Amino acid sequence: MLYMIFAEDAPGSLEKRQGARPAHLERLKALQQAGRLVLAGPLPAIDSPDPGPAGFAGSLIVAEFSSLAEARTWAEADPYTAAGVYARVTVRPFKKVLPA
Repeated sequence: MLYMIFAEDAPGSLEKRQGARPAHLERLKALQQAGRLVLAGPLPAIDSPDPGPAGFAGSLIVAEFSSLAEARTWAEADPYTAAGVYARVTVRPFKKVLPA
């Protein structure tokens, strides 16, 4: 089943985000290589594809996991979580409707 991982960044966490980014991307690439990643990306803090020093407000990931528990465990082990980038993480089941 698909799950949505919605993470909100802690204030002032841009430097931590940048430091943990390579390890974070490696985990996402592993999901992609396994054919389980639907989409992933950051949420710019301002209305710009490159927010510069404004940084990011969070991240959104939609991926396939065997259960809600597995999705939560995966999210808890994210390098951004360990680095203190995320202030809050929400994991919920996701039903993809479009595109079909």
